[in-house]
Amino acid sequence: MAYSQQITCSLKDKSLFESKIDALQEVKASKLGDTLALIGKSFMGIPYVEKTLEIGEIETLVVNFSGLDCTTFVENVLAFGSMLKQDQRSFEDFVKNLETIRYRDGEINGYPSRLHYFTEWIRNNQKKGLVKDITSELGGVALNKPINFMGTHRSLYPFLANEANFEAMLRVEKELAEEELCYLPKDQIENKEQYIQSGDIIALATSIKGLDVTHTGIAIHQPNGRLHLLHASSKNGEVEISELPLADYLKGIKSNIGIIVARPTLLSF
Repeated sequence: MAYSQQITCSLKDKSLFESKIDALQEVKASKLGDTLALIGKSFMGIPYVEKTLEIGEIETLVVNFSGLDCTTFVENVLAFGSMLKQDQRSFEDFVKNLETIRYRDGEINGYPSRLHYFTEWIRNNQKKGLVKDITSELGGVALNKPINFMGTHRSLYPFLANEANFEAMLRVEKELAEEELCYLPKDQIENKEQYIQSGDIIALATSIKGLDVTHTGIAIHQPNGRLHLLHASSKNGEVEISELPLADYLKGIKSNIGIIVARPTLLSF
């Protein structure tokens, strides 16, 4: 397999992939978003584990279904969604899809090639035809903000001890500084939630200096008619659906200023 030198995957996770792809053969709704929400629900109960990608000395494509953080949860849902869309079954296909989603322009090329900042993740995956940022259509407002948390908190990121990685991330941040951030303010979410579909990707915009987004998950409409968040929750330690509707859930997060919404399209798959 061409990617074997760059993959980190345990035998347990390989086995979990096989059972997951078998189970998902029955999961296909008429709308892509509903399919993705069903895939997301299939991960419920999986433990939340932070920094699942920070492994070893060099950047590898980490495949891990035993523990998920908020971003790897979203990436895995999209990767499996793309497999169903293309009628794929092989682990090799999954790996290629995951690499396409996780890395800048779809190729792993060291630590800085990973899409660390979620606003860039959305922008780059929109360029690939995988998602569409619909925040402005929902009435989002523009924000100019330096995104430089990694560069200003180097010690928090072991891979940035490497000078080449650090310099490359500073260049990434410099480019991000030229981009406008668009978010839907938290006090407008309840009025707009009917325009957000199950399966849409929700990113939580923040007032924390140097950061764009603190958390991400998948929109899911519940029987109560309200929009909730399907996500890998650090607070409750597993993949779950938020007990409160999204608009109310965010009221409890002081640093949250609103949301960014990206609608999966998977056009290039």
